[in-house]
Amino acid sequence: MSDSFRRQLRALPDFPAELPGFDPESAPADPAELFRQWLEEALAAGERQPHACSLATVDESGQPSSRMLILKNIDDDGWHFATSRISRKGRELSGNPRAALTFYWPSLGRQVRVAGPVAELSAEASARDWAERPRADGSENPDWQLYAVRPAEIEFWQASHDRRHIRHRFGPDGVLPG
Repeated sequence: MSDSFRRQLRALPDFPAELPGFDPESAPADPAELFRQWLEEALAAGERQPHACSLATVDESGQPSSRMLILKNIDDDGWHFATSRISRKGRELSGNPRAALTFYWPSLGRQVRVAGPVAELSAEASARDWAERPRADGSENPDWQLYAVRPAEIEFWQASHDRRHIRHRFGPDGVLPG
């Protein structure tokens, strides 16, 4: 059974027939600007929820955990997301305030990884985010917290059919502006 499953997985296409080009030399120096460009291209390509990303955290024993959520904003505070402080991810961030976000746009063969320390944003910003949620009933949620990943590293990855995928990094092996 496992051999047939392996063959089935190997037979699935990795990337679409047409992939966009990407030249890191002509990319904006600001990773947030490049992300906005890629997000717009993902929207134009018909990607559903291009603002959805995987958030990875770890618990106190080092056990990793990841789940999907929505990017709320990018500004000088960092890359925003929100959750309940008493959720698993909220508890993990309280114990180890570091995280990674990964965005994936399969129709373009692109992904973006953002990793670094996480800061809790203000109670006012958190309350505003809760109130702006779709279908919010107007009630307050004192456990709702808006967080920001403050990037220590960002990697833009563009697939290539020749398997020489392009990695454009800002951070430890590249320059992160600011």
